[in-house]
Amino acid sequence: MSSTVLMPAAVLEAHGKPLRLASLSRPEPGPGQVLVRIAASGVNPLDLKIQEGVAAHARQAPPAVLGLDLAGVVEAVGPGVTRWRSGDEVYGMTGGVGGRQGSLAGFASVDEALLAHKPANLTMREAAALPLVFVTAWEGLVDRAGVSAGQRVLVHGGGGGVGRMAIQIARAFGAEVFATDSEPKRGEVERLGASFIDYRSETVEDYVGRLTGGAGFDLVYDTAGGATLDASFQAVRRFGHVVSALGWGSHALGPLSFKAATYSGVFTLLPLLTGEGAAHHGEILEEARRLVEAGKVAPQLDPRRFALESVEEAYRALRERSARGKVVVEIAGGIDGE
Repeated sequence: MSSTVLMPAAVLEAHGKPLRLASLSRPEPGPGQVLVRIAASGVNPLDLKIQEGVAAHARQAPPAVLGLDLAGVVEAVGPGVTRWRSGDEVYGMTGGVGGRQGSLAGFASVDEALLAHKPANLTMREAAALPLVFVTAWEGLVDRAGVSAGQRVLVHGGGGGVGRMAIQIARAFGAEVFATDSEPKRGEVERLGASFIDYRSETVEDYVGRLTGGAGFDLVYDTAGGATLDASFQAVRRFGHVVSALGWGSHALGPLSFKAATYSGVFTLLPLLTGEGAAHHGEILEEARRLVEAGKVAPQLDPRRFALESVEEAYRALRERSARGKVVVEIAGGIDGE
């Protein structure tokens, strides 16, 4: 009788193809790794790009298991691991790129440093919605720009996943927050406590004049890139700071330089691609736990429920832009093979 232990997984066999439900061998934790029984996997727009093979910055060669974010329970620990023990509830951004197994599976062996304690007041499904978007927002606002009380912060794309987190983090630090988006997102942005700006009906010059007397914002977080990053250079005040999570194009720096303002880029995937900075991601998610448990940050989930068997429906919800909040796939866990 074989002792092989199998687990369910959604496998990408070729770029541009649907994910296929399969049974794979359960991984074993190596040195410095933790085996997590996965309860939920957060779905991000980047997952769709990886599936299509159009994300050169997020390498994941088929056959592969996708999924960046997870929440679950520690099943076992590898040699040298002292921080975690079996039964601990954890969450993190742990794989799905750079050849690391993702979270659309029953189990994953992951770098212990990437994990944090799951917020006690969140379900597994809710916790899986947080890691990538929270880390991206935190790295820009806190690590790069040093957001502080009394600042006027502008978030471009406030109704998106990173934007929603950026609004909540900035407000938790005592900043006055403004956010651009399209009119249908007004209610969502305002519920988070930000002043809404309809970027389609008001020019940068107009809203900078209306809201700051022409001085500009202390800190601008761009979550969209392209022309929105150029708009950020226009919207920032003298000696202010612009941060972008999608600053990958070519941009004229004159508007920024003439204000003696500064710019920082955020590339959240670095620890997964290079191994550098993994411990800091775990630290950031412990900060997220504290803010969530204090009632200052909360994820917003799409009300529909998805499982591994319906993962393509979850992906379709993002592709068709029908999601009303974060899409999460719930996972039943491992199965024993014979």
